[in-house]
Amino acid sequence: MSLFSDPRFVRACRVAFFIALVFAMVMALLPKPPHLPIDRFGDKFEHILGFSVLAGLGVLSFPAVNRWRIAERLSFLGALIEVCQSIPALHRDCDIRDWIADTIAIVVVIGLSTLVLPRLNGRHPAAAAG
Repeated sequence: MSLFSDPRFVRACRVAFFIALVFAMVMALLPKPPHLPIDRFGDKFEHILGFSVLAGLGVLSFPAVNRWRIAERLSFLGALIEVCQSIPALHRDCDIRDWIADTIAIVVVIGLSTLVLPRLNGRHPAAAAG
């Protein structure tokens, strides 16, 4: 049994995934989010970092789920966040470029996981693409 199929590892990844998901949602929807050290890199960097982490944890948390389905759902979440940010009471800006940055980060991480994780598990990448 590899580390990636160990139920304890998968469970720990799921806990980390949902913590990261809640953190991302709260930070995205707070009317005045706190300043973080990564703010100096810009808004797009924050989107790329957040959704890269979610995509990586998503792949590790749900090994039986098709990776591209995870990508689809996370991209939809990014779009939903942008729609919610258009609510006037939140005083946030809805920007389609944020959603594009989210989706590009997700696709890159999912693509890399399709190449890297099977090698770490000792399997060929073509077998894990589904």
